[in-house]
Amino acid sequence: MSLPSSSPLNALRDILVAVTEEGRGDEPGTALGYGLTLAAAAGAHLTVQSAARRLTMVGGAGLGFVDGLVADENRRLRVLAQAVAERAAGDATRAGVTCTTEAPALAYPDLIARLTARARLADLTILDAEAREVDLDRDLIDGLLFGSGRPLIVVPAGCSAWPAGRIVVAWDGSAQAARAANDALPFLRAAEAVEIVSVVGEKDLSAAVAGAEFAPHLARHGVTVSVNVLPVVDDVAETLRTQAGLFRADMLVMGAYRHARLKEWFFGGVTQSLLARSPLPLFLAH
Repeated sequence: MSLPSSSPLNALRDILVAVTEEGRGDEPGTALGYGLTLAAAAGAHLTVQSAARRLTMVGGAGLGFVDGLVADENRRLRVLAQAVAERAAGDATRAGVTCTTEAPALAYPDLIARLTARARLADLTILDAEAREVDLDRDLIDGLLFGSGRPLIVVPAGCSAWPAGRIVVAWDGSAQAARAANDALPFLRAAEAVEIVSVVGEKDLSAAVAGAEFAPHLARHGVTVSVNVLPVVDDVAETLRTQAGLFRADMLVMGAYRHARLKEWFFGGVTQSLLARSPLPLFLAH
């Protein structure tokens, strides 16, 4: 979908899509398609980082045949990552999107550090969703949230194309929620309908700024906004999933990790639950 030059999405000038190749044989993700269609709509530059996770021997050199197997696997992963980058470049050319591609092959910590640093140079980063909590892609999501200073969109399977005409904003009055809503303003202003959803009953929100007080701020930015206060059903994440479906939302905007990451990992939390199972793209900021 091509938007006029005055579209709010034109505030996005630099979009990064980061994909990682680990050789597990997983189905291709949807972040590339989502990022390409968004870049085309916004007239933004698209950068694709197709990174191969380079395997290393633990404890120095191993047996010769093991070294050979590791080297062969690293070559295979580099070829796969390069193929993704080349395919993305071709798709971007056909869509009329200016695109830069890179296919680094790096060890695990270096790969996380490289992509996190690269995300600081973009307006936002787009990643594939990852249901497994202990996984390179999940570590990358967490690394970008805490280390890049930029928002990201996490795209689940089946959501291979923008637009996001209807958006739910999860609002609990926290600093993280305010940051996410502010970072998402280009999307909120471009949307046909935005609903602020506050879920009450699980935690004390008496001292928080109510969604009804936040709505005028968004309206002054030209956002078509409504407010919905809902009682918690099962848990906050499930209540948000249900309401997003009822609203026919194309995106959920939320502040990530209001509680400590380690606490959420052990005891569960809204961020962890939605990262593990979300039917629609998540716009996240911390």
